[in-house]
Amino acid sequence: MQYVVVEGLPAAGKSELLGLLARVYPDQVRALPELVKTVVEREGIDLFRERERLTAALAKAVPERKRAVKDILDRGMICVEESHLGVHWAYSRALGDERFVAAYRDLALLDLAPPVPDVYLRLSTTPSLSVARQEARGTPEFFVDEVSLRRMLEALQEWHLEHGTSLLTISADRPAGELVHDVESILGLTYTGEMTVPDDVVDVLLLLGRPASGKSEFIDFMQKCDRKRRWKAFHLGDIRVLDDFPILWEKFLEDDVWESVTGKRRDSRPSGGNYMVANDDLWPFLIEQINRRAEPVLAAKTPGSTLIIEFARGGESGYRDALERLSPSILAKAAILYVSVPFEESWRRNVARYDEARRGGILTHSVPREEMERSYGVDDWPALAPGPSGAISARSTVVPYATLVNVPESKDSVVLGARYGDALTELYRLWVGLDPGRSSSNNRTKLP
Repeated sequence: MQYVVVEGLPAAGKSELLGLLARVYPDQVRALPELVKTVVEREGIDLFRERERLTAALAKAVPERKRAVKDILDRGMICVEESHLGVHWAYSRALGDERFVAAYRDLALLDLAPPVPDVYLRLSTTPSLSVARQEARGTPEFFVDEVSLRRMLEALQEWHLEHGTSLLTISADRPAGELVHDVESILGLTYTGEMTVPDDVVDVLLLLGRPASGKSEFIDFMQKCDRKRRWKAFHLGDIRVLDDFPILWEKFLEDDVWESVTGKRRDSRPSGGNYMVANDDLWPFLIEQINRRAEPVLAAKTPGSTLIIEFARGGESGYRDALERLSPSILAKAAILYVSVPFEESWRRNVARYDEARRGGILTHSVPREEMERSYGVDDWPALAPGPSGAISARSTVVPYATLVNVPESKDSVVLGARYGDALTELYRLWVGLDPGRSSSNNRTKLP
């Protein structure tokens, strides 16, 4: 199960249980607090007297919560959420708050939209035990009497029947250890202690492809991915990134300064509200900068980490020239993932992602059409690596590669996860099949 909502009467132990799971299983579980309580405390709302204000605040908060759940699930983690708006609806029925009951018809469209819980897990206690625990807890601002609790349970059962939910009930009236053990079993959690450092990850990933092909989105996906999933599904460790775009952008901004001082630019010129390269010596300059910046990273590299080096090149020998200039220390540990999109698709995405206010951002910058055609219209990757995967030679070093066809465009994490996983699995298979001496991160054997 990946998404579980835990419900129950007040003081049944929901918050304590979720907090414990999140602390004991930090690589597997993320816990979200009760939305109504979070909104009440954040907005300073009186739970029993300011019901209309609470309803308005919840209408804004539900989409935010849905995004938070999706983000957790996209990372491959288990999302455990405390309570849900169906419980609040049931309390409203019990307390005679017909305004919220009516308002929930609209909120339900948001509340029941995907992601949908795999199961609602009820921690069952009697109303009388809930009252005793509430009194012991000492939170009178949230106290609910026994009569109201009985009415709420009846309404909540009606809510589950109406919406056809998957409801699982377990007793919370027992020793805490027994309750925790049952929930661990339901979630499929097994405690293994501190996660071992992965020894089977690619040391250096050269991430290549045209502008806006999806390289930065790939990095963003992997950085948000759960560490264990990134290791097992994608063969990548803790990520460090070297991207030559920020170095190039700094040269553009330096030229703005030179122009203000001398009236002339040195390496670039304005184009289409942005910049383009006017000095082709910048391309080898950027590779040499990568070499220099990668050196201390590789020297300090820890087991279980991956250095991603990202750049785009064009021209009849753009990628060949770049690879031949990369340092042997990089190539000896590298595998290449080329993200492939046609030129016109690259241009379309390039235009779509442009944000003028953040034009120097990794995910928001744009390349002018003139620069796209001149620098990236011709791409030598198909000639350099004609097959979907294999190996190429650079500076007498054999480097494995895989070409990831990144069309059609997708923002669906499930689609992207499968797409990335297929390419990286093949790339890793080739990488471990080369000379074991190329990397110190693991013991590798040659492919048969």
